[in-house]
Amino acid sequence: MTRVLFQPLLLALVTLLLGTQLQGCATSAAKEAADSASIVTAAEETDARKRARLRLELAVGYFDQGQTTVALEELRQTIALDPTLAEAYNLRGLIAMRLGDTRLAEESFQRALQLRPREPDTSHNMGWLMCSQGRYVEANGYFEQALASPIYTHKPKTHMAQGLCEMKAGKLAEAEQHLLKSYEFDAGHPVTGYNLAELMYRRGDYTRAQFYIRRLNNGEFANAESLWLGIRVERRLGARDAMQQLGATLRKNFPNSIQLAAYERGEFND
Repeated sequence: MTRVLFQPLLLALVTLLLGTQLQGCATSAAKEAADSASIVTAAEETDARKRARLRLELAVGYFDQGQTTVALEELRQTIALDPTLAEAYNLRGLIAMRLGDTRLAEESFQRALQLRPREPDTSHNMGWLMCSQGRYVEANGYFEQALASPIYTHKPKTHMAQGLCEMKAGKLAEAEQHLLKSYEFDAGHPVTGYNLAELMYRRGDYTRAQFYIRRLNNGEFANAESLWLGIRVERRLGARDAMQQLGATLRKNFPNSIQLAAYERGEFND
């Protein structure tokens, strides 16, 4: 059976950018980028930078509406007006990731980091880009660079992203540590909770897996994949009643899912 990845509100993380669930988070970060570009004194702000900042704000607005082509054009004009505006390159990198243009994304993040070395949000973005390409050592370096910043306010996001990346790399012990750190900050995040449960399940620690997946499935973010993991966890623990209750919920809420089809065939993919 093909395994389906769990992606409700994923990463959010502004930088995962893997579908419509991410647009709100990506837009939030883009707005922060535009705001940070405006934190200069009147004496420092040239007319070109003022106009560039306005263009950047327009780009954020178009990005918010999903009009990526128009947003890129606004960013082109932003950069023409002020090629030193790091936030413009960072946003261009985010848009390029959404469009699957990894070359432009990497080029954009690199330029942003040249202008603002070790800037944590851009470091995080570059880390996820590297992870998406299987460049795990480089990804880890960028994530650590973001986490090392004393002013960085999105460390739970980066711990989560680093944990997911380490799971992809097969480094389960390291992944657990980062996911647990993220969970300490935000125990309600569905992606962190799901992946902790998945990690524990892989390791055969079914009791701990049960703790995380039950909390997720008892909340508003339960979906077919989380219910399916819950069913397999309860089965491993011999909790037949709990397993059947989850199966009933899966049948009621996700009648056309591949998880329900597997459940009814008894294919638990163990």
